[in-house]
This record gives sequence, structure tokens and C-alpha cells, in this order.
Amino acid sequence: MKAQEIIRSIEAEYLKSDLPTLHVGDTVRVGVKIQEGNKERVQPYEGIIIATRNGGINETITVRRVFQGIGVERVFLLHSPKIDSVKVIRRGKVRRAKLFYLRERVGKATRVKQRFDRPLE
Repeated sequence: MKAQEIIRSIEAEYLKSDLPTLHVGDTVRVGVKIQEGNKERVQPYEGIIIATRNGGINETITVRRVFQGIGVERVFLLHSPKIDSVKVIRRGKVRRAKLFYLRERVGKATRVKQRFDRPLE
């Protein structure tokens, strides 16, 4: 067996199977597990996916939201145990792979058209 095959077989054990198909431009709600003292709770983080990176176990999404007038971006490792759930709220109709131009936009200019041809799952 080659080393890459061994690595892939080990990674396959940790891949999540319950993730929906995610695309750039989708509005998602990510449930993040947060440890507070000895308690653990799930905090939702809702925003638009502006970028996806890598694949397999290293797949990440960058989610942007505006909180109190300030743009906040978080990068989530999709197959991390810290991620409880990912739910697609609405599908976005975009024509590029990275939506970094949204960083310069404010207010209604940041809206993305909704897409109806893909199911929400």
C-alpha cells in the first residue's frame, strides 16, 4: 500500500456524512460547539459562504456576516468535531467562485439573488 492510500483510509473514518452540498453564495447556519466551563452548548453562526477551500478532511468554508454594522468572517473546518451542524437557509445565485468583493459592499449592495433550481436538502 502506498502512503497516500493509508492516509486516505485513516481520514475516511473522520469524514462527516451528514453534511449538505454547499456552494458559494449560499446562506448557511453553522452550529458551533462552545465549551463554557464544564458545560458545552451549540452556538449558531449564520452568514453567506464567500469561499470554499481544499477538499476531503481539510475542506473549509469562509462564512461572512454583518454584526452591529461590522463585517465578521469565520473559517470553519467542515469535518471538525467542533462543528455540530450545517444547515442551508437559502441558495444563492452567483457567477464566481470567491465572493471577496462583498467585503467592500455595504447594506443592500451585499444582497445575493436567490436560486430556486437547487433543493435546500
